[in-house]
Amino acid sequence: MKKCDRIICAILWLKLPGIATTIPPDQKIKALAGYPKIGNISLDLPVLISGNSQPSTVIMKLNTAKIVHSVHPGKIILPLLIGIGVAIYIFTREGSLKALTSIQFSPLVVIFLVMAALMIVGRITGYVIRLRVLSEGKLSIIGAIRIVLLWEFSSAVTPSAVGGTSVALLFLYKEGLSIGKGSAIVLATLFLDELYFVLVFPLVVLLVGWTSLFELSASSTIDLMQNKYFYFALAGYSVMLFIALLVGYGLFINPHALKKFIVLIFSLPGLRKWKQGAINQGNEIVKASKHLSNKPFKFWLKGFGATALSWTSHYLVVNFLVLALIYGIKGNAEPHLLSIVEHFNIYARQLVLWIMMMVMPTPGGTGISEMIFMEYMKIFIPVGFVSLMTVIWRLFSYYPYLFIGAVILPGWIKKSFLGHNQEEISDDEEEAK
Repeated sequence: MKKCDRIICAILWLKLPGIATTIPPDQKIKALAGYPKIGNISLDLPVLISGNSQPSTVIMKLNTAKIVHSVHPGKIILPLLIGIGVAIYIFTREGSLKALTSIQFSPLVVIFLVMAALMIVGRITGYVIRLRVLSEGKLSIIGAIRIVLLWEFSSAVTPSAVGGTSVALLFLYKEGLSIGKGSAIVLATLFLDELYFVLVFPLVVLLVGWTSLFELSASSTIDLMQNKYFYFALAGYSVMLFIALLVGYGLFINPHALKKFIVLIFSLPGLRKWKQGAINQGNEIVKASKHLSNKPFKFWLKGFGATALSWTSHYLVVNFLVLALIYGIKGNAEPHLLSIVEHFNIYARQLVLWIMMMVMPTPGGTGISEMIFMEYMKIFIPVGFVSLMTVIWRLFSYYPYLFIGAVILPGWIKKSFLGHNQEEISDDEEEAK
């Protein structure tokens, strides 16, 4: 087709859906091939869609291939290689294999390991409840579980600073929610997550104190200005506070002003190639605000409660792993770690550790998070078992999501795209006739 024909075909498709149904499916694909955008509508990696799609739906479907590629099961290779390399390094550094042989697996040890596993279930349960609340029951329990596992997988294969929100809208859309409703849920989850950290971190500092929160050994005094983890935490908290304020302002106060601000930022030299994405994101914020701005306080209280359940369960994994280790060591070493105060400190440091991970560039914070955990958490772990605890911590808190997601993602893609597209092709062919 000629260039002008392709442009006309695309415009008819996007703006006049009734007319577009007369265009054969193969010409629809050719019409959009090679065009990064038409007007304000992104046309990345076009795929076959039905003739009666609205512009917002077109944008989602045209970006589908790119989004799915970003969470392809093969993406687990990089974090696995990094994780294996780090595990070998820390195992050889402290002789963790020898430490493992010195642990007795008593019934109590098994109970605490099971409790640690149940905390993973608690994390997923909290997220499922939150999705059900935010979708106002439109998502089924099975659908919500599927989205949570896929969302966690996407977070595990992308840098911690990015997270999995970039693909979450696709997951929600393919589970039957509209683009506007999906956008509202994605932004609401982002807001609730950041709000949790913004509120709980000052409370933790107030209860634990700066010294207890950042000291690296019981025998040394702490100088916050010389403590690198203090600056890590401060940077991460600043990012979370900024996101919470920005999203909150856009959702509840003035979404149009926030859209203009975002577009203005991405109009600056060096950022212009992302301007179209910024415009699209601004549009999603406006849509989300319409869905969420008038929700009652009870709606947000339920969502925040589910968020707190999820994150608290996530942090308590380490508490139960420490208890399992203490009761498994011959002679019950380090009995002081059984106190309530120490376990609250462990929880508090997990919160701070996750805030630090906001500025980590590797997929899921792999490699860097292990090294920080070894030094930052060693004060609570018996001598000689720090490396072992680090590896077990990641086995419980990271790799389950990586492997479960890699297992269910291919089936989800087949169910959501291959069969779905065949139906759309058939529909288009019938309409063309």
